[in-house]
Amino acid sequence: MSPTVSFTPLAGVPEVAVGDDLAELILTAAQRGGRPINDDAIIVIAQKIVSKSEGRYVSLRTVTPSARALELADVTGKDPCLVELILAESSTVLRAAPGVLIVRHRLGYVMANAGIDRSNVPSDNDGERVLLLPLAPDRSAAEVRARMHRQAGVQPGVIISDSFGRPWRNGVVNVALGAAGVPALIDRRGDKDRQGRRLEITQVAFADAVCAGAALAMGEAAEGTPVVIVDGLRPRAPECDARALIRPLEEDLFQ
Repeated sequence: MSPTVSFTPLAGVPEVAVGDDLAELILTAAQRGGRPINDDAIIVIAQKIVSKSEGRYVSLRTVTPSARALELADVTGKDPCLVELILAESSTVLRAAPGVLIVRHRLGYVMANAGIDRSNVPSDNDGERVLLLPLAPDRSAAEVRARMHRQAGVQPGVIISDSFGRPWRNGVVNVALGAAGVPALIDRRGDKDRQGRRLEITQVAFADAVCAGAALAMGEAAEGTPVVIVDGLRPRAPECDARALIRPLEEDLFQ
């Protein structure tokens, strides 16, 4: 890795619509801004614009709550239609309390509200809409990377990020939902520390760490900068996608 690391928010990315080619939007914005992308860069993309481009909208008016959704809505105080969508996107409800619904998402993430988002999501003719996570974030990252290669001959790393809450700590931090062309998880077990001791459990959540840094440049509210270019952080380690970051159920000590 380079001794100098930079996180540069990419200006000029327009509002994303269903069917938009994110690779083209990012490459065009980078070219216009005099910030061309090269193979050594990592592109961090906010989950929201990936979901928007993939049309992951649902109008709440079209949702019919089940009995289970009505029960959980009564416990949490949430919209029953929203709760029904959360259940549809989840494999397990882990915690329901006033204002809180924590689930295991169908892709394995443990998160609030199955990642379903209402912020910065415009309504349509059917009324209020929400935005679901991408169907397959690792595949989405790989497709953006492949399109960049076809269109501009470059193959940067691509990470799709989203903000997560954390047990026992206040505040949200961005983590990787999908990744391509980077080692999402770097296994340091077997390496030696400075005293020559063998590392037994150290695995570095590289893609999560990159997302956390990129979030400081990206912002969490109305900044409108959903893409960050990261330079100086392409480690020489075997590539793996973001699925490697999800702890297997049999190793989950907190469920």
